[in-house]
Amino acid sequence: MVIGVPVERHHGHHVAPLRHRHQSVDWRPERPRAGRLRIKEHTCDCRPVFYELCQAGGLMFVRRTERTRREVVVHESPWTIARRTQDLWLRLLEGAAH
Repeated sequence: MVIGVPVERHHGHHVAPLRHRHQSVDWRPERPRAGRLRIKEHTCDCRPVFYELCQAGGLMFVRRTERTRREVVVHESPWTIARRTQDLWLRLLEGAAH
């Protein structure tokens, strides 16, 4: 920290508004499948729904967390090769998937 310079809180990306034409993601209930999980990127959790780009066991997936006043619901996209999941991640950020 430099004296006199405010420290900014780092937050993730904000998801773009959902496009009229968008891909529906096959969200599935979260299941523990790997002992270790690496979160590569994440969206800002200032909104009720946020996403995490995850990697485990040589595969990648997107975790979707939805918070309401009463509960927190977590779903996952299918676990697949990195290229497909990274493409899905970009579509989510652009509002082209939901």
